[in-house]
Order: sequence, then C-alpha cells, then structure tokens
Amino acid sequence: MKPKPDDRRDNARKIKNNIENTLENIELAEDMIKAVDDPKTKQELQAKNERRKEAIEGMRQELKDEIRHNN
Repeated sequence: MKPKPDDRRDNARKIKNNIENTLENIELAEDMIKAVDDPKTKQELQAKNERRKEAIEGMRQELKDEIRHNN
C-alpha cells in the first residue's frame, strides 16, 4: 500500500483556527482567574496561559511557513 501524499492545501486554515481557539481559551482562563479565589487555581490557570502564549508563537511561525510554501 502506498502512503497518502502530503496534502497541505488546508493546513493554513487549520493553523489559523487553532490560533483563534487558543486565544479564546486564554480569554476564558483570564475571566476564570478574575472569578476564582483559590490561589492555587489562579496560579495553574496563569501557567497554562503562559504555555498557550508560547504555543501561539509557534503556531504563528508555522502559519508563516505554510503561507511561504503555498506561494
């Protein structure tokens, strides 16, 4: 059986959606941070948002690479 060829036609769209979803999750977590009184929960949410922000930077670079590849 032959492997499927790499189909990158909609990768840019998928990456954009992932970025948008991650940004939305950051906003939701920020709202929770404001609403929660437990310091441990706040710290966990803040740490998770930091990881999300780092992931967004990687996704943006990947999006740039995809756009360059498609042009």
